[in-house]
Amino acid sequence: MQRRDFLAKAAVGAAAGAAATIAAPAIAQSQPTVKWRLTSSFPKSLDTIYGGAEVLANRLRAMTGGKFDIRVFPGGEIVPGLQALDAVQQGTVECCHTCSYYYVGKDKTFGFGTAVPFGMNARQMNAWIYYGGGQKLLDEFYSNYNVLSFAGGNTGVQMGGWFRKEVKSLAEVKGLKMRIAGLGGNVFAALGAVPQQIAGGDIYPALEKGTIDAAEWVGPYDDEKLGFFKVAKHYYYPGWWEPGPVIHFFVNKAEWAKLPKEYQEAFQAAAYEANVTMMAEYDHKNPGALSRLLQNGVKLQAYSPDILNAAYAAAQQLYADESVKDPAFKKIYTEFDKYRKTQNAWFSVAEYRMDGFLQSKK
Repeated sequence: MQRRDFLAKAAVGAAAGAAATIAAPAIAQSQPTVKWRLTSSFPKSLDTIYGGAEVLANRLRAMTGGKFDIRVFPGGEIVPGLQALDAVQQGTVECCHTCSYYYVGKDKTFGFGTAVPFGMNARQMNAWIYYGGGQKLLDEFYSNYNVLSFAGGNTGVQMGGWFRKEVKSLAEVKGLKMRIAGLGGNVFAALGAVPQQIAGGDIYPALEKGTIDAAEWVGPYDDEKLGFFKVAKHYYYPGWWEPGPVIHFFVNKAEWAKLPKEYQEAFQAAAYEANVTMMAEYDHKNPGALSRLLQNGVKLQAYSPDILNAAYAAAQQLYADESVKDPAFKKIYTEFDKYRKTQNAWFSVAEYRMDGFLQSKK
């Protein structure tokens, strides 16, 4: 009797499973085939940061039975890496994967989408964007450029750059030509340096030829791949201008509006996955890469207190000055800074004490 009951239940389960298998393609067949192009700001060789766009595209194909197909192009194939946002805004491509702060030349408010000097770390940025009103504030600003934004990755706090010569004091910053993105460039300029905006794939030759004296990119894993240690041995930390930089997917508003609701939901879920997994992948890969760099003769050095203090003061002055000139900047900065202070107060309790204790034990 028990055997007959078991077989009967098994048969019902198998039938239900078969029905589900049949239903899935039927649902997919009811939706249109959509083909998009995504231009990345990053070279394909950087599998972690470039890979965020591939995570999005692969997950969307899996969730829609291949019906929503996004083809990913490395920076430079359709447009130069630093023109990805423009390509989406103008409708050249439907979406891109880039850093908002690449476009501070248009408006310094773009900095808040990625990172600003002495801002928030990766977890705090996620909290602000997903729950603290950041998404609404950013999309209100981005609507002026005909795009919607979706967080699509984070590197964690970055390293402070590669220098051909040691920089021991604030005086040695003056006249330094440095590749640096976002508002960090404005702060370095206030300290007397000469910031340069250069796409990732073009940094090495500029550093090798001496066109620039220093360059920052991301952290050990990506920096090792780009070979900076071969032409500059002084590796500084922390990257105080990028405490938790968000990489974004930008989507053309008109193209987004054409998508079925199910595809919009799938896109948001896939972007969320890309956001979470990129940070985890960097945390996994950076320790080994740093160890290899040190074995290759890299000199790991901390920024001196006088440089950090001068940079902090210059950043605060920048925020005050820009808030007077730009209402959009002031609106986001006011809420961003309020949230940052609340987050730092919380992180200074359990997180700070736990991390400090464990790191003291080596």
